[in-house]
Amino acid sequence: MNLFDAMRKHDYEQVLFCSDTSAGLRAIIVIHDTTLGPALGGTRMWPYNTEEEAIIDALRLARGMTYKNAAAGLNFGGGKAVIIGDPRKDKSEELFRVFGRFVDTLGGRFITGEDVGITVDDVETIRCETRWVGGSSSASGGSGDPGPVTAYGVWRGLAACAKVVFGSDSLKGLTVAIQGVGSVGYHLGKHLSDEGAKLIVTDIFPDKVQRAVRDLGAQAVEPDAIFDVECDIFAPCALGAILNDDTIPRLKCKIVGGSANNQLKEDRHGDVLQDMGILYAPDYIINAGGVINVADGLFGYNRERALRKAAGIYDTILKVVEISKRDGIPTHKAADRLAEERIATVGKITRRIRPGRTWEMVE
Repeated sequence: MNLFDAMRKHDYEQVLFCSDTSAGLRAIIVIHDTTLGPALGGTRMWPYNTEEEAIIDALRLARGMTYKNAAAGLNFGGGKAVIIGDPRKDKSEELFRVFGRFVDTLGGRFITGEDVGITVDDVETIRCETRWVGGSSSASGGSGDPGPVTAYGVWRGLAACAKVVFGSDSLKGLTVAIQGVGSVGYHLGKHLSDEGAKLIVTDIFPDKVQRAVRDLGAQAVEPDAIFDVECDIFAPCALGAILNDDTIPRLKCKIVGGSANNQLKEDRHGDVLQDMGILYAPDYIINAGGVINVADGLFGYNRERALRKAAGIYDTILKVVEISKRDGIPTHKAADRLAEERIATVGKITRRIRPGRTWEMVE
């Protein structure tokens, strides 16, 4: 790939390649846009097949964080880091401490935290070498596991969707099919069950399904069958790219909204959902509770404040629907427009490129 062409296409600011032979570190840090503030985004550890695959993933994820943070009303830009390696066998204290030193060289232009393959314990190790990390354990004064707040935000977002589609934001009596009942999916199911919704669940891990059946009174189906169930809401809370040419025609719902990232395999699949009369809650809008939780921890974590901010996802969903109707575009494009309008507005009054250490966070 031609990296500079890829950067120019979506106006990326910086790509940093990090290597340390003794630690076995191969990492890529991407800063997409700092118009709204320092780039905030997690670090992902994954056994990519090629270096180019890792670069493409880092670029895509960093740009996604710019839009997520902007739409969530956070004063942060977008960035992301990926570490090439198998999180099941390639982790070490040395690797994460060396990575933390690379993050520190950016002087606060990039603030990171956990993502796929990275745990709170790993974040604590990175934090040994840099202050520019969020999502540390609650025991050390950080925001801890973002899953519960992510789930809370998805629940409030689904209530907004129900108001648009059914005329009431009550989810009582509605049938919700949850694909994936891990950390976020299970907590989402708990909120829904407590409100009186009926749950149909699936997961590739049987023990997680059994827990949801036992604790939440859910009905279980096989993983592939979840696309065919009759329901009011389909909630993807596992894999990305699950809304595609094969699965969308099978959906029997009025609303799609869940915590999974990059749910649309291609942008055009958002148009397909619109044509089918299905309201799609754009993933980076409805699942923003996690980054809201991490961002709150940078100022001295207050859980009630984080939940209050995550509850605002309800209003953000309504704004996206309003833009969709105003401009005659599908909701996934309306979400982008919402984020882009905020970046453009703030960009008029701030310098786009920010030097390091112009922003202070709580130790």
